Amino acid sequence: MGSLSLVKPNMHLVDVDTRKMMFHVPTSSLFELDGLSRDLIDLFAEQERVTAQMVRERFDGRYQPEDVMDTIEELKSLRIVSDGGAVQINHEPQKVKNFPLTTIVLNTNTGCNLSCTYCYKEDLTTPSAGNKMSYETAVKSIEMLLEESPDQRQYNVVFFGGEPLTNMPLIRKVVAYCEERFAALESEVSFTMTTNATMLNEELVDWFNEHRFGLTISMDGPKAMHDKNRITVGGQGTYDVVKQKVDMLLSRYTARPVGCRVTLTRGITDVEAIFEHLSGLGFAEVGFGPVTSGDITSFNLTSEEMIEVFAGMKRLGKKYLEAALDNRNFGYGNMHQLMTDLHEGNKKQLPCGAGVGLLAVDTKGGINLCHRFTGSDLPTFGDVDQGIDKTSLGEFVEQRLDRSNTGCETCRIRNICSGGCYHESYAKYGDAARPSYHYCDLLRDWVDFGVEAYSRIMLENPAFFDAYVSPRRSS
Repeated sequence: MGSLSLVKPNMHLVDVDTRKMMFHVPTSSLFELDGLSRDLIDLFAEQERVTAQMVRERFDGRYQPEDVMDTIEELKSLRIVSDGGAVQINHEPQKVKNFPLTTIVLNTNTGCNLSCTYCYKEDLTTPSAGNKMSYETAVKSIEMLLEESPDQRQYNVVFFGGEPLTNMPLIRKVVAYCEERFAALESEVSFTMTTNATMLNEELVDWFNEHRFGLTISMDGPKAMHDKNRITVGGQGTYDVVKQKVDMLLSRYTARPVGCRVTLTRGITDVEAIFEHLSGLGFAEVGFGPVTSGDITSFNLTSEEMIEVFAGMKRLGKKYLEAALDNRNFGYGNMHQLMTDLHEGNKKQLPCGAGVGLLAVDTKGGINLCHRFTGSDLPTFGDVDQGIDKTSLGEFVEQRLDRSNTGCETCRIRNICSGGCYHESYAKYGDAARPSYHYCDLLRDWVDFGVEAYSRIMLENPAFFDAYVSPRRSS
């Protein structure tokens, strides 16, 4: 054999007690290494180039020569070691011409009955002054979805705002249209919504229950934390009314688990206290979204606060791990999502489905990358009358697919993070296609933690994934 070298960007090693696991980056797969594999990788890690003589000196008398050669060939096939030839680390840049949509986001109204201080929506106004989506625009959006992706088994329609409940007449009509339209195609359609909950009542909850909505409530924790930013137009905190509505919702809603979305801003970093409070209210899952690059910089978490937030997230992650090993569900959304990505072997070429599997339609019918961009200065990619501007959208997606000469090119979490949120990049750099670099080290540490937790669960209680992780998709 010629000299060999280790392809470090394609693997990450994790010790689980006395067992050594290897996370294989190209396939997002996990392998347990036997003694020979461990010893070979140790040798490659010690030397920039490994020769046949080095292998003989290290392993003669310890392993059979044919076993050593077979293991080396296996590591070469996994692209963990290289014989000097070019090793493909990332996929080849590709042209994007098709957009297999399965999700359409309808921006029902730019108006909102709250005035949350950190809101990123550039077109936000009061409900009465808001631009409401028409039924005709909504129907055209649904038909565009079907035209781009015919014969799919499952579709998802998302209602967003502003506050989507401020345009309930539209939502009712769209749901009726979709249920009839998709049934005729023998396809399934699900409906999801994020709401501030203040406008919920028993009649609405029962209607959502009947139509099996996936509901997520925006709530930021205990009263003092929530009321700091989630306020009325008149400046009053909303915790008391939101909690009352949440209690009512969770007492009568049975169709699907109800989740909670928490926005972490400057000065709000105690994720453990927030999680304990919100899970105590009865939410099935609580997830955190740290604000790191919002348009209003005074709400961005500082570098020190980000370190504090991720430390708290890892402490919650340890509780998740303890519960998983005891075969109990622990409704921590960030950890659940990471476990889902690892268990399903997700190899993300893009950070999310935005621009390919998901598009958002604004109230005027413009096609946006996702709901975060409606009302922003980022140009739209066509409209529901003329269809998707596939040339410009394809060019945008292609920029993110090409990792060459970026910090993502050799990063070990490149197929899990894939450069981060488009809107974060847009807010931080003014360029949605540019990867977001401002907390890469924290994300790498978070994913490393997740890989170790996943390894422990797989080794000690693999049934947890069938019981609690896989069903999460359907719920």
